[in-house]
Amino acid sequence: MEFFRIHRTIPFMRHALVLNAISVITFLLAVFFLFHRGLHLSVEFTGGTVMEVAYQQSVDVGKVRETIGKLGYADVQVQNYGTSRDVQIRLPVQKGQTSAQQSEQVMSALKAVDPSATLRGNEFVGPQVGEELTTNGLKALGMVVVGIMIYLAFRFEWKFALATVLANLHDVVIILGFFAFFQWEFSLAVLAAVLAVLGYSVNESVVIFDRVRENFRRYRKMNTREVIDNAITSTISRTIITHGSTQLVVLSMFFFGGPTLHYFALALTIGILFGIYSSAFVAAAIAMWLGVKREDLVKPTKREGDPDDPNTGAVV
Repeated sequence: MEFFRIHRTIPFMRHALVLNAISVITFLLAVFFLFHRGLHLSVEFTGGTVMEVAYQQSVDVGKVRETIGKLGYADVQVQNYGTSRDVQIRLPVQKGQTSAQQSEQVMSALKAVDPSATLRGNEFVGPQVGEELTTNGLKALGMVVVGIMIYLAFRFEWKFALATVLANLHDVVIILGFFAFFQWEFSLAVLAAVLAVLGYSVNESVVIFDRVRENFRRYRKMNTREVIDNAITSTISRTIITHGSTQLVVLSMFFFGGPTLHYFALALTIGILFGIYSSAFVAAAIAMWLGVKREDLVKPTKREGDPDDPNTGAVV
């Protein structure tokens, strides 16, 4: 399915050096902010108090969050769980206050607004749990990267595998850089979004590299740069349909999903936009600079009579 077809190949790789220079600068800035400011980690990673509060009727999560915010909690997480009458509250660690004191203070404020509020559970999440989550998250990220490299190395060629992994890490670091620069809260939901972006970017790279392999077989007189340009141009319509429809869903979560899904959708939005860019310009350009050629992807055969080359109109 195509909305349109571009009949003239767009010379994307002509600007590869400039575009990748911009990518390198953006990447280095992201790394700088990660080390200089660090990530604003949520309660899951840093530890804190988790409260479960029940009401006799449906409760407005926004009003609960506003009530707790007046107590001085800027990073409180409030969300429904189970039913609309049950609320889970995550409070960051406060110096000079125990978990019990935090819980008592919050419950006093909630009951002042709605006397039916009842504390059903109160649990302290220690920093050691956060360290374990951080370690497991990094392991998951590493396993995804290794799996991607193995898959692409078998399906295509090691140069494509290396190019794709570098492009995907470029996307991940830039997402983290945004969160570090703006000090947006980094939670488990955001980590899930980062892992989703990895798979999403790989899918786009696989589509382009599949077309590159097909073009190498079909157009024998094209050089590597022309083959890559043609592959990217011929997949533009598919890219617009796929990423556009996905972005509509993500934007609906961003605008209507509430604070719980806000940063999850924001991370996906950044990842989708940079995923398109990195697949078309970063991964393809790195593969080209690594010296990928027809012989890497197409096994030589003794058959003659290849299809016509559309650039020359002559039979190759």
